[in-house]
Amino acid sequence: MELQFLGTGAGMPSKERNTSSLALKLYEERGTLWLFDCGEATQHQILHTTIKPRKIEKLFITHLHGDHIFGLPGLLSSRSFLGGEEPAPLTLYGPKGLMKWIQFTLELTKTHLNYPIHFVEIEEGVIFEDEHFIVTAKELEHVIPCFGFRIEQKPLPGELYIDKALELGIPKGPLLGKLKSGEDVELEDGTIVRSKDVTGPPKKGFVVAILGDTIYCKQSVELSRDADIVVHEATFDHATAKLAKDYGHSTNVDAAKVAKEANAKYLILNHISSRFLPRDLENLLKEAKKVFPHVFVAKDFSSYQWKNGQLIDLSAKNL
Repeated sequence: MELQFLGTGAGMPSKERNTSSLALKLYEERGTLWLFDCGEATQHQILHTTIKPRKIEKLFITHLHGDHIFGLPGLLSSRSFLGGEEPAPLTLYGPKGLMKWIQFTLELTKTHLNYPIHFVEIEEGVIFEDEHFIVTAKELEHVIPCFGFRIEQKPLPGELYIDKALELGIPKGPLLGKLKSGEDVELEDGTIVRSKDVTGPPKKGFVVAILGDTIYCKQSVELSRDADIVVHEATFDHATAKLAKDYGHSTNVDAAKVAKEANAKYLILNHISSRFLPRDLENLLKEAKKVFPHVFVAKDFSSYQWKNGQLIDLSAKNL
C-alpha cells in the first residue's frame, strides 16, 4: 500500500500546494487505487505522477467545499478520453448533494461518460465491505457536513510452511496457493491436507484513517483508534488556534492529540494553510512532535509506503 498526496493545501491553491486530493494506491492488494477528495486541478497534478485515472476504482469525497470537489467534473470527463482500455466503472462516495451536483454539471455541459458511475451518498457507519477491505465513515465537526474515513484491510493469510506442505505430498503448483489462501486441498489418493496445518496464523492488515476538515473531536479519535496511519488536517498552528476554532479547522497540535489519544502509529499532517511557507514547516513538525513523536508533514507529490509494519517516506528516500 502506498499513499501519494496530490494536493496538500487549504482553501485555495498556492505556488507550493494545490487543493486537496490524496491517492491510496492498492496496486498489490487489488490492482486499483482509491482517491480521496478532488480539489481543483487534481487531474493536472496526476499528470506529474504515474497514476492512471482509469485505474481509479473508488473516489471518496469528505465534504462539498470547493477546495475538495472543484476538480471532480474535469477528472470524470477526462477519464472517458484516455487511450488504452476502457475505463472501469467508478463508485463515488460523498455527502448528500454530491450526486445532484455531478449529474447536473454533466447534463448542463453535455458531457458524456463512457463508463458508469455508482453514487453512494454516505451516512455514518460501514459504507463499503468486501472480502479484503472495510471502510467506515463518521461525521466530523466542520462548518458543513464533513466525513472522515477508516480503511481497514482484513487479516491476510499466514505464512505457508512450504517444506511441511511438501512433506505431506503437496506438489509444487496451484495447490500450494490454495493452502496459503486458506483452502483445504485433496490429493489424488484422497488425502485431505488442511490449510491450518501448513500455515501460520493470519497477519494483521493495515488500518488508515483519512480525515476531512474538522476541529478536534471524539469522532476523529474513534476513526483513528489503533490505526497504522492517520492523515489529519493541520490548517493552523498552535499560535493561530483561535482562527482554527473559528473556521472549523484543526491545528498541528490538535492533530497530534488525536493520534496520541487514538494510540496510532504514524501521523501525516495535511491541508496546510498557505500562510505557512516552506521555512515554517520545521516548526509545525516540532510542535506536533512534542505531543506525538511519529509525525510527517505532507507536501504535494509526497509518497509514503506501508511495508512490514513501517511507514517509509519515499520522497525523502529519493532526495
